[in-house]
Amino acid sequence: MTRANPASPAHRNGAWRHVGRALAATAAVIALAGCEDKNAYVAPPPPKVDVATPVQRPVTRYVEATGNTAPIKNVDLVARVQGFLQSIDYQDGTFVKQGTQLFTIEPETYKLKLEQAQAAEAGAQASLRQAEADFKRQSDLVQRQAVSQATLDTSTSTRENAQANLLQAQANTRIAEVNYGYTKVTAPFDGVVSAHMVSIGELVGVSSPTQLATIVAMDPIWVNFTVNEQDVLRIRAEAARRGLTPTDLKQFPIQVGLQNETGYPHEGKLDYVSPTLNQSTGTLAVRGLVPNDKRVLLPGYFVRVRVPFDQEKGALLVPDTALGSDQGGRYLLLVNGDNVVEQRKVQIGPTDNGLRVIESGLKPDDRVVIAGLLRVIPGQKIDPQVTKIEQPQASAK
Repeated sequence: MTRANPASPAHRNGAWRHVGRALAATAAVIALAGCEDKNAYVAPPPPKVDVATPVQRPVTRYVEATGNTAPIKNVDLVARVQGFLQSIDYQDGTFVKQGTQLFTIEPETYKLKLEQAQAAEAGAQASLRQAEADFKRQSDLVQRQAVSQATLDTSTSTRENAQANLLQAQANTRIAEVNYGYTKVTAPFDGVVSAHMVSIGELVGVSSPTQLATIVAMDPIWVNFTVNEQDVLRIRAEAARRGLTPTDLKQFPIQVGLQNETGYPHEGKLDYVSPTLNQSTGTLAVRGLVPNDKRVLLPGYFVRVRVPFDQEKGALLVPDTALGSDQGGRYLLLVNGDNVVEQRKVQIGPTDNGLRVIESGLKPDDRVVIAGLLRVIPGQKIDPQVTKIEQPQASAK
């Protein structure tokens, strides 16, 4: 009888290796199953997007244009008599009051001519007095039939000639006075005088009036601009609705700003509206009158102009950054009740205090996407983050 030999060490090691392989395979299967669960697709959450309802507030409607300033008075100062320029009595570019003497043109000659004319006038007055006395004397003598009627007729003619000579002498005196006055060139109104164009000692007024300088009135100042036909129709419609006459339109305020100024700090009123449109440009010429006591506005400036003509009590406004554009025009992205983005076409108006007026296509309770527009598309569901549209503290003036 034979006895089974116990397993050798090599045989036992092989068995353990088989068991280890089985356990490793089981662990691998479990690990793979776990990985498959972790790699399953999970949809990302809806993006968070800032939304806000539009701002609703009163908005003033303006007609805006670009214009230029012009002086209400601009006169060339000329020499109206011939003579040598004796003095220049002002500093170039200074402001002068009406009546200020600016130039003197050789007054001695014209003063002598005035005195000569005055002497001739005095002689004519003496001759007239003598002729009047002789006429009265001859009239009395004719009444007493002491002289003939022919003598009285001669005395009458002499008196009439004396009267005519006196009138001529008086006219000559007046002409001499005027010419003597022309030797002193004065400011015809308050204004700024340009640099002189002639020098002391120069002969002026020889063949034609010689320009000496230019004086420009600075306060007030005109602002000329044009209004396009569509704005003209809007203004006329609003004026008709409010019962305004053309005279009332001239009382509309006008606001002006320079190119380097913020807002419109200079205010005046409309002064003139052309009765006809320019057919070649389709615009209406308009002029405003603006006070300029500090002489900030110089003639010839290009300025920004706006004229308020209407006020809307409940206008809707959004930031410009909330607006998009495509071939169909401007649009806003809105969020509906299901938090889905929708695109809506809108008509925009002017900016007011940093926000854009929406003329149509928007309601007061609409939720407008105001930030993160590039992260959303129409039809997408989002997570709206309700916020408020920030407004500037005060309107620019």
